[in-house]
Amino acid sequence: MRPPRGITVVVAVALFAAGCGGSNATSYAPTGSTQPPAAWTAPAPATATAAGTAPGTRTATATATPMPLFTPTAPPVGTRYLAGPVYAVGDDSSHQTDVPAGLSGIGAVSAGGYHSLALRSDGTVVAWGADDDGQTRIPAGLFHVIAVSAGGYHSLALSSDGTVVAWGRDDEGQTRVPADLPPIVAISAGGYHSLALTDNGQVVAWGFDGYGATTAPAGLSGVVAIAAGNGFSLALRSDGTVVAWGYGADGETRVPAGLGAVRAIAAGGTHSLALERDGTVVAWGDNFYGETNVPTGLANVVAISAGTGFSMALERDGTVVAWGYHAQGEIDVPARLSGVVAISAGWFHSLELAS
Repeated sequence: MRPPRGITVVVAVALFAAGCGGSNATSYAPTGSTQPPAAWTAPAPATATAAGTAPGTRTATATATPMPLFTPTAPPVGTRYLAGPVYAVGDDSSHQTDVPAGLSGIGAVSAGGYHSLALRSDGTVVAWGADDDGQTRIPAGLFHVIAVSAGGYHSLALSSDGTVVAWGRDDEGQTRVPADLPPIVAISAGGYHSLALTDNGQVVAWGFDGYGATTAPAGLSGVVAIAAGNGFSLALRSDGTVVAWGYGADGETRVPAGLGAVRAIAAGGTHSLALERDGTVVAWGDNFYGETNVPTGLANVVAISAGTGFSMALERDGTVVAWGYHAQGEIDVPARLSGVVAISAGWFHSLELAS
């Protein structure tokens, strides 16, 4: 069996939930965290919907030598952890599922390659897991954050003033945020590249471009959501149509004909997801692990997220449905889990935020 391949992460922005207790909280301390200045006013709560988890101009420089699509080691099967409102399941080889004890006041989560991010409702960020490339070393003075996105080995944060901050691995320029960025409203970190959505519906991309992932189609505009995968990118237009570009050998960029009533998108390792306005999910691309076999009867979905060989959906009643690759337990969502408001699929682990 071939190993699962790389990914990106989609940020699912949901209600800024209050913390809830849990008996399985670990004592593992977060690698990075920030404390807010006294004057910070938290952003207003958002609704439980996902950004493709969220074009036109490219500012990155292409890399001459194509990069392989991520060759993982064989991590051990992870253990479930709970701290406050955040659940984590799957691989724990780098402590990416060791949710910091006492974590609370979380409004969004993002699962990366081997690390995890959480956004507090006070605009500060908490990070834990692998730090080999500094992906969990939160920059000093990072406050007023309204969105986070964890990539393969790097992290992105969007501040309330529309600026983007990036840290972690930079071998392909994935953390070199363009200096002349206009106001940004959404971000998405891929395996080795980054996407940002401007306030006028254009996409800016930087990082690895060996497969064209940072070369958005000419004239692409009217974009309302973005999703960075492993070597490919997705954009959702305001008319409900989806545009894809970059690596597509497994069909991840072949958008199904007739797809035109979409409200959210998600880009995984080598597959893509779309959430239609009627609450149903459409999947395409690689199906080696059943990641595009949407469960029969799945409906009333409000958020989606795509990982490495697996997929997740959040239903309106707060339950989570997951399918595909599960050797590391990444889709083993606790049966008792309910009241979930956000989900995020990483390379070999997943995060769930409960109210």
